[in-house]
Formats: sequence, C-alpha cells, structure tokens
Amino acid sequence: MTDPQPAQSAINTTPAIDTALAIDARDVVESFTVDGQDLPILHGVSVQVQPNEVVAIMGPSGSGKSTLLYCLAGLEQPSNGQVVLNGTELGGQSRSTLAKMRRSEIGFVFQSYNLIPTLTAYENVALPHLLAGRKPPHTTIVATMEHVGLAHRLDAQPPSMSGGEQQRTALARVLAQEPQIVFADEPTGALDSRSGELVLDSLVDMARQPGRAVLLVTHDPAVAARCDRVLFLTDGRLAGELHPRSVTEVADTLARLTTKED
Repeated sequence: MTDPQPAQSAINTTPAIDTALAIDARDVVESFTVDGQDLPILHGVSVQVQPNEVVAIMGPSGSGKSTLLYCLAGLEQPSNGQVVLNGTELGGQSRSTLAKMRRSEIGFVFQSYNLIPTLTAYENVALPHLLAGRKPPHTTIVATMEHVGLAHRLDAQPPSMSGGEQQRTALARVLAQEPQIVFADEPTGALDSRSGELVLDSLVDMARQPGRAVLLVTHDPAVAARCDRVLFLTDGRLAGELHPRSVTEVADTLARLTTKED
C-alpha cells in the first residue's frame, strides 16, 4: 500500500511584486457609498509604469481618472487590489508611513495648487522639507524658483499671485523636493499656453532623471501627445493604450472612446 502523500499547501496566486517598476498596480477596485448603496468607480484596473516614463491617463468625464490617480498615489485606499510604488506595497502601511512617503518619495501637482495662503512662495516651496524635519536647501529652492520664472516672487504670498504663478510655485515645490514619482492631476488645465508649456516641460525633464517617473491625468490631447504612453479609461475600466505620435492621433482615439461610451 502506498503511503498517503501529505496535502500540498495552497498555491499563492498573488502576482509577485516587480521591484523594477516605478508603479505596479494590479486589479484596483474602488467604490463609494451613496445613500447606503455602493457606487462602483474602478473595476479591476491594472497599471504599470517604468522608471523614466511619462504616462498620461485620459478618458471621458466621470470615467474614474482622478480616483485612479488618488488610489495609485496612496491618497485613497482602494476597496481591493494591490498598489506598489518603487517596490513598496501601499496596502497595510500605517498612515504615518504613507505620510512619510508623500513627504520624500512622492510629489503631487494638482490643478488646485494646494498652497498655504499665509506663507510666501519661498516658504511654500520649502514646506515639504520642514515637514520632513530637514533643513530646506536654500540654494536649490532659489534655483528651482528661478527655473520656473519666479525668482522675483520669492516673498509673494499666493493671494497676490496669478493662477499661473501659483501653479508654478506648486511645481517648484515638487521639483525642489526631488521625489521619485510625481502624480499630476490636470496640471495645465487652468493655465495659459506659456505657463502650461513650462509646467509640462519641467515634468518631462524630471521623468528623464535616473529613477524618476511621472503619471498625469489630462483632458488635453496636446499634453498627452508629449507623454511616452497614454492609457484610456472608460467607465472605470482600461479601454486602450497608445504610444502617441501626434496630437491628432490622441484626439481621434479619445473621441472614438467618448462616442462609444455615449
């Protein structure tokens, strides 16, 4: 009689973390509760971003673009799925650990600027270093503000600045922080063409530095055409991917998806 074989342990089917990726998100699901009912927003979205890549997310209004960005950046905890940034899985991390990552490893550029109105432009740029308990690098901050055309506005407070100046201050804050990954939500949406180009040029330049990457949400085909890849989201699902060759190609692809969804 053959001796019974020991029962095999369950096989772990969770995908292995790819530490070579800047962003590795698998099957991200998110929903919100409205009037006691679950409202699904993301339906198992997977996104991978390589170091030195600039990746854009596009899609019709309400397709879940910003929600996906917030989940990937650790600003929202998805209902299900796995998000890994530079080899660190966000799920299960403490709030203090996530806050530390946001102060050092991750940068954010939002359309709303998120500046402290009572601080000067210089102080706003220095703020991430102060929150992390580091001495702000004065030379780097001044040089960064000069790079974005604000050397003459170091002592200005946000209420006295134009929208373009405020966005460039927010950008300088990220550039001086030197994060490994930058998340940007409509970073050029409210800017004039000159300020928008400066912001986009700076984000692309940052991504080309060793070990850096940029993921942005945009509705502008001209912005997406400057990126290495464009991911299209419709109804909370990935609907396609494009290595853009022209603004027209991006606009036509977005139009087809929008028409299909309607």
